[in-house]
Amino acid sequence: MADLSALAPRVLCLGEALVDRLGPLGGDPATAALDSCDDRLGGAPANVACALARLGTPVGLVGRLGEDAIGAAFLELFKGRGVDVRALQRDASHPSRVVLVRRHANGERVFQGFAGDHILGFADQLLDRGCLEAVWPGLAEQARWLLVGTIPLASMASAGALQWVLAQAKAAGLALAVDVNWRPTFWNPEADPVAGPTADALAVIKPVLEQASLIKLAREEALWFFGSDDPAAIAAELPQQPDVVVTDGAAPVRWFIAKEAGSMPVFPPAQVIDTTGAGDAFTAGLLHCWDRPVTERVRFASACGALVCGGAGAIDPQPREQDVSAFLKECT
Repeated sequence: MADLSALAPRVLCLGEALVDRLGPLGGDPATAALDSCDDRLGGAPANVACALARLGTPVGLVGRLGEDAIGAAFLELFKGRGVDVRALQRDASHPSRVVLVRRHANGERVFQGFAGDHILGFADQLLDRGCLEAVWPGLAEQARWLLVGTIPLASMASAGALQWVLAQAKAAGLALAVDVNWRPTFWNPEADPVAGPTADALAVIKPVLEQASLIKLAREEALWFFGSDDPAAIAAELPQQPDVVVTDGAAPVRWFIAKEAGSMPVFPPAQVIDTTGAGDAFTAGLLHCWDRPVTERVRFASACGALVCGGAGAIDPQPREQDVSAFLKECT
C-alpha cells in the first residue's frame, strides 16, 4: 500500500475527534467505576477518516483537540494510519471531549452525556477559521470529497468555521457528503439522548443538507428531518436532488443514487461486540469505492459496517480492503 501521509487527501473529513467512554454492558458510564469502562478514540469524522485511511484512501481531518492526553493519543493514531493532520488544531485552554456511551446487552448504544469541563466547553466546539485559512489551499488542491456531520453546527465558533469551509469547498468543486449523525446531547446536554431535532436545530442543519451531493441518514434521522424514509422522496425534497442512502441497523439499506432507487439486505456481523462506529465504517466504505457500480459500493460499505461490530470501539476493528474482500467471498 502507498504511504498515505505522502499523498494529497482525496477526502477531507471535518468535525469532532473525541473519546467514547463505553460503559459496562447494561451499566451506566456516568456512575460506573472507570476500570469497568472502556475508553475508545472516536467521533464520527475521525472514525470515517481512520476507516478511509485503513482502506487505502488518502484522507485528511479538519478538527480541533485539546493539548491533553487524548489529543496526543489521536495524533499518534492519525500518524499511524497516515491521516493528513495539517488542519488538526490544538487548544491549550479547552479539553478534548469524552462522551458517555451506555451499552445495552445486545451491543446497541446510547450517547447520554459528557465527562470533563462543561463550563469552559470542549476544544471541538472552537474550530478556528483563521487557522483553516492558512492551510486550506494545500488541502483542497486535489481533494474530491468534503465529509461533514451536523455536530459542528451546534457551537457558534465551529459552525462559522464549517460555513467558511463549505463555501471554499464549493468554489474548489469538492463534492459535499453529509452524514447527519444527529446527537441531541451535543446541542443540549440536558436533552433526551433519543430525542429528535428541535425546530432551531432543523433551521441550522437544513441549509447544509441543501448543498450536499450525498446524504447518509439512519432511518430515524430520515423520519425526523424529512418525514420519510424513502431515499427518492428525500432527494425530491431538496433542490439539488442529491444521492441519498438510508440505513436501518440490521434491516435492508435503501438508496437513491444516480437517479436510480434500490435496496439490499445488509450483511449480519459474525459476532456483535459493539455497534459503535458501524455507520461511520459504512460511510467510509461507500466513499472509498464510489467509482464502482452502485450495488458493489453498497455491498462493500455494508461489509465494512458488519466487520466493525465484531470489536470494541469504532476504530480498532476497522477493516482493510483485503479484509472486506475476504468477508464478501465468505458471504457469497
